[in-house]
Amino acid sequence: MQFREFAELCDSLEKISSRLAMIDLLTGLYPSLSREELPVFVRFMRGKIFPDWSSKKLGFGPGLLCEALAYVIGKKRQFVISAINSSGDIGRVVEELLEKREQTLFFSEDLTLLDVYSRFLQMAKISGRKSQQGRMRSAQYLLSNASPLEGRYLARLMLEELRIGVGEGVVRESVTKGFAIPQEIIEHAHQALNDLGEVALLAKTDPNALTEVHIKPFRPVKMMLAQAGSIASMVEAHGCVAAENKYDGSRFQFHIVGDKTAIYSRRLEEMTKSLPDVTALLANATDHDVIVDGEVIAMQNGNPMPFQTVLRRIHRKHDIAEAADAISMQPRVFDILVCDGETLIDRPFSERRAILESVMKEFAAPQIVSNSPEEIEHYYHAALDDGNEGIMLKVLDSPYLPGNRGKFWIKIKPEADTIDLAVTGAEWGEGKRARMFGSFLLACQDENGDLLELSRVATGIDDAMLAELYELFQDKIIAEHGKTVVFKPDVVFEVGYAELQKSTNYAAGYALRFPRFIRLRDDKDPDEIESVASLAHRYCTQIKACQ
Repeated sequence: MQFREFAELCDSLEKISSRLAMIDLLTGLYPSLSREELPVFVRFMRGKIFPDWSSKKLGFGPGLLCEALAYVIGKKRQFVISAINSSGDIGRVVEELLEKREQTLFFSEDLTLLDVYSRFLQMAKISGRKSQQGRMRSAQYLLSNASPLEGRYLARLMLEELRIGVGEGVVRESVTKGFAIPQEIIEHAHQALNDLGEVALLAKTDPNALTEVHIKPFRPVKMMLAQAGSIASMVEAHGCVAAENKYDGSRFQFHIVGDKTAIYSRRLEEMTKSLPDVTALLANATDHDVIVDGEVIAMQNGNPMPFQTVLRRIHRKHDIAEAADAISMQPRVFDILVCDGETLIDRPFSERRAILESVMKEFAAPQIVSNSPEEIEHYYHAALDDGNEGIMLKVLDSPYLPGNRGKFWIKIKPEADTIDLAVTGAEWGEGKRARMFGSFLLACQDENGDLLELSRVATGIDDAMLAELYELFQDKIIAEHGKTVVFKPDVVFEVGYAELQKSTNYAAGYALRFPRFIRLRDDKDPDEIESVASLAHRYCTQIKACQ
């Protein structure tokens, strides 16, 4: 496939609003793609370059993209930045500037889909002191040989933000339809392999193998998630349920095969080097090859420390041994996905728990099994007294569903209206905060994963956190308009609020009354933020409560 064809397809999809039309368009293309092209195409369609399980990073932000483009068009970097500031859409700006340059271009090579992927691989592999220059040369090569339309989507892929309205669900359904394979088989294979590109390749080359896939060590899968609920409704629906502490820590997935170990975050980023003490504790707690799911908490004087303390340990890159002495990290393991090569996610939770207790000598999370709302309520209050967030209730006969937020896991915690939102921009502060961002623009997502602005937040952020946020966001700036800054939207805030209101001022159709920053959730991906549908449910619940 020529990259020009890919760009033309993206342009067509960007103009389509119908989900079914998108699926049909993608479905018709799969037969023409080679075995090498298909997985790359599927990942690119999602705005991804590498498999979801992969730790590879392109390491290419908006600043480097501006610099590469400036070189290609023979202008100064500030010229490009000014153009982006006027538009706000970096892909469109690349297209427009390449259009003006095109009349002076005499020699270029046609880019293929695999050419582009190969260059991206080179960019991800480069490390060391000269890594930026190496990435820059690859970006310059791609942009130099790109047509204006190709440039639009090259730029967006480099920032892993394709913005064509095609979400994971659309791509997954197109694979299901394109290869005439039942949806449940595609979904299950995707859960185990955590790479829709590989699933599509199997669907094309060996459909029968889709029913035989297993979770592979050191290829982390997405973690199962919980939704809010109540003790009474869970007991009424399921009778006996398992109740466990809900910790104010950071999720992890631990893999061990023989002497090889690795530990991954909720975002599937490897953090083995940051948490050598936790890795050692878990490795010494089992004689089996396992993949387990758990949460790591920071402890001091026998009491759990706040979530941000855990994050500081995880983000530590230097003096890790000293940090480990200062902050004790303890794992709590509550599920097992693989044991001695056998994938267990389809087994009932009660069976997985029994296996977990038999193969882990310690660190299994405390648990009770009960059908008594009163007993579970007592357990809940004891968990709060111990400094935990609340409890989790789990259905005993439920499978482990990677990436799923469903009714099988329910979280119970004190009533508090908080919401997870993506940060899309900010405004520069005033006075002593003039050199930092003073307020932040927040967004939820629609059913296609597109971001819709919902609120601004400025309160609840002290000077130390503002300084930390400035360091975090300064390399994510895409455009500036006066005091307003546009960010690459890959950071999540947890925000509290007093009330959800309908509003015409924000694209989401709602606004938060008295929003307040609670904490940075860089253990969460932007695709885990609140949806418009969930906001509508919150609003209806709020209205009923006030009647």
